[in-house]
Amino acid sequence: MRKFCSVHTHSTLCDGKDTLTEMARAAFEAGAVSFGASGHSHTPMPEDEGQVLPADMAAYRAEVLRLREEYAGRMDVLLGIELDSCADVTAEGFDYWIGSAHRLRGPDGRLYTVDWKPELLAACRDGAFGGDGLAMAEAYYAEAAAMAARRPTILGHIDLITKFNEDGGFFDEAAPRYRAAALAALRAADPKATLLEINTGAMSRACRSVPYPALFLLEEWRSMGGRIILTADAHSAGGVVYGYDQAAELARRAGFDRSVVLLRRGAEECPL
Repeated sequence: MRKFCSVHTHSTLCDGKDTLTEMARAAFEAGAVSFGASGHSHTPMPEDEGQVLPADMAAYRAEVLRLREEYAGRMDVLLGIELDSCADVTAEGFDYWIGSAHRLRGPDGRLYTVDWKPELLAACRDGAFGGDGLAMAEAYYAEAAAMAARRPTILGHIDLITKFNEDGGFFDEAAPRYRAAALAALRAADPKATLLEINTGAMSRACRSVPYPALFLLEEWRSMGGRIILTADAHSAGGVVYGYDQAAELARRAGFDRSVVLLRRGAEECPL
């Protein structure tokens, strides 16, 4: 039986639908060898309040450590954080961290969120980039590259800019400009230090039919000698291991035969 973990998760302590207790229970009942809490990091942006962890994460840490004791000997519980590119906190003191870019910086210096609503992405493209979707994607990948260069434990949904683009309505994902920008961001990562996630979160929320990232990025990561981890980016207990079979199939198409699970003792490679 394939080993799996669920280490990209969000609870009611940030923008999730269920409590950490409910999320951990669902992971355990699904057969996960480890559960990781990865609440969204605090940012200095007022619109994020209530959707991210508070700057003082003491209560969050305490709850995760309580769950660690509860599941001791049955399932590893890890203290993680999803650190946003514009966070005003650090990942110091965590078992692992997911490095993600949820925003891009426009030519006007403003930050624009890319994964909230398609209407906001359209407003960004048209208002900040004069309708040039490829320029918008290039700006996003500049943010993703800067995050990748910070050597996170896990590089989160590197092509998040494609969340609302399955019909190609915002930009052409086959365009040389697009692929060059995406590959440059990926190549900023250190494959010896960072895992690339295959993330099914947008699938579980009915925004995409396939996981992140695109096949060409996975193939490039394999050529770089990088390793992968399957994640659900779960915002509810029902999604803690959503779509893992499809994620594993995508990994195999890219030439991988193994993925990584995170445990308290470290990363462990397992057959897909």
